[in-house]
Amino acid sequence: MTTASVADERVAKTSTLTKLLKRPEIGALVAVIVIFSFFALTTSAFATSSGASTWLRSASTIGIMAVAVALLMIGGEFDLSAGAMTGFTGLAVGILCTEYGLNIWAAILVSLALALAVGFFNGVIVMRTGLPSFIVTLGTFFVLQGINLALTKALTGQVAIQGMAQVPFYDQPKAVFGSSVDIAGGAVFASVWWWLAITAVATWVLLRTRVGNWIFAVGGAQVSARQVGVPVFKTKVGLFMTTAGAGWLVGMLLLFTTSTVQSNTGVGQEFIYIICAVVGGCLLTGGYGSAIGAAFGALIYGMANQGIVYSGWDNNWLRAFLGIMLLGAVLLNEWVRKRAELSR
Repeated sequence: MTTASVADERVAKTSTLTKLLKRPEIGALVAVIVIFSFFALTTSAFATSSGASTWLRSASTIGIMAVAVALLMIGGEFDLSAGAMTGFTGLAVGILCTEYGLNIWAAILVSLALALAVGFFNGVIVMRTGLPSFIVTLGTFFVLQGINLALTKALTGQVAIQGMAQVPFYDQPKAVFGSSVDIAGGAVFASVWWWLAITAVATWVLLRTRVGNWIFAVGGAQVSARQVGVPVFKTKVGLFMTTAGAGWLVGMLLLFTTSTVQSNTGVGQEFIYIICAVVGGCLLTGGYGSAIGAAFGALIYGMANQGIVYSGWDNNWLRAFLGIMLLGAVLLNEWVRKRAELSR
């Protein structure tokens, strides 16, 4: 073997390692392993089938939204109305069914149409006015929160929808959105399968389709993307509608798992979605990120959230602990990216 061939092999190995380290989700994957190992070793219930069922269920609904928000962030935008959207869509179905007797499937489709309309509105306003999406969707958030509280109370006399289990044909959508299967003694809810499917589809779109190239392009260099023929307007409006559609899906999953929905459902979760996306490797400046990474970010949140309960720690430390874990994952992502750049 010649010296030249040995040098070529070394270059190839370094190139492979560099390619791995530069993946957006690699830091979040390491954090997932560390956090799982920590709680599995320090608690008796965390790594059991029933324990895993609990934190997977918690991570799944967060994960669906985090993946959609990650796509939007890669496209260079934010959506602060995503949390309130989950409650809005669930309340829409509940009110239409319990107060007006609408067929449950028709109510589900109406709520989907309403969600997509809000997403379309957000996207069009952002693109037509040039206003920051942070401001536009913050306004939408307050509008939806007001509707969820005031309109629900005006129509039903309360701030929650109950009695969904008595609605005709309720069992049909429950089988799709709220069912569970027993695996090794633990219940795996439908939301987990939806989460896996959404993550797989989003990853395929990002990495294997022209639309994925458009998403990266509009987030990384919008002006240049427009100059080379990328449909910037349609891409960004579509991303806002995707986020709204994910909010509808999570709203249905929550509604048909618990048979009830509160007016404050989802409020405050929008920042959790963004954090999970950032932990998963998305840059706040757009143009870089991963759907799988966002799913890992949600898994970190779900595991840490439930792990604290199993550890018997004071719940008042919950947010502080989660903040430390999430910040640690962000710093790890940054360290990994810098190491990858240095190893070129």
